[in-house]
Amino acid sequence: MAILTAHELTKQYTGEEIPALNHANLAIAAGEFVAIVGPSGSGKSTLLHLLGGVDKPTSGTVQLYDTDVFALNETQLAIFRRRQVGLIYQFYNLLPTLTVQENMTLPADLDGRKIPGAELSDLLATLGLTEKAGALPSELSGGQQQRVAIGRALINHPAIVLADEPTGNLDQRNSQEIMALLRAANTTRGQTLVVITHDPAIAAQADRVLTITDGKLTGGGGNGHH
Repeated sequence: MAILTAHELTKQYTGEEIPALNHANLAIAAGEFVAIVGPSGSGKSTLLHLLGGVDKPTSGTVQLYDTDVFALNETQLAIFRRRQVGLIYQFYNLLPTLTVQENMTLPADLDGRKIPGAELSDLLATLGLTEKAGALPSELSGGQQQRVAIGRALINHPAIVLADEPTGNLDQRNSQEIMALLRAANTTRGQTLVVITHDPAIAAQADRVLTITDGKLTGGGGNGHH
């Protein structure tokens, strides 16, 4: 059963001749770990941002469960993203004035939801951040900051976690640790995971690898346009 489907998804930026994304079709099943690979500028990030409702397509649709994402108004879309989508970026995007714990619980706080203490402790422990709960991002290593970003992405138990080159800024050891955490979220929490990467070692861990070149997606499945 596909929980996330994209149909004929196209993004054309003004002044660009080639669409950043060209009639992409995609179906992702609940609990699946999908990797999206492709050269720089191929449309990977564009696709990820459209799937997460962060950016709007020129044409085409994205559906998560029964929700037509781009039929939502701005307010509905903000709530939808906060509850259903966990985003992890290459550059962490943590708020510098908030502690580790505050950064992690931000999506829940914005929703007016209190994370039970035991759940928070468990997540901090899983991420190896127990000792750092009160620290600011500036006091953390890159690997630790990315763990906080993962915690923030998982805190609301979103339907889908989208990660854009989550290890792009990290050395090999940290990269392996971050991928192990994401895979654990996928296997133990049943978290659906879409990861953009240019690292073949990461792509090899996925259930399925999609390739994107010049805005054209292959291997997406969904409706037989290949």
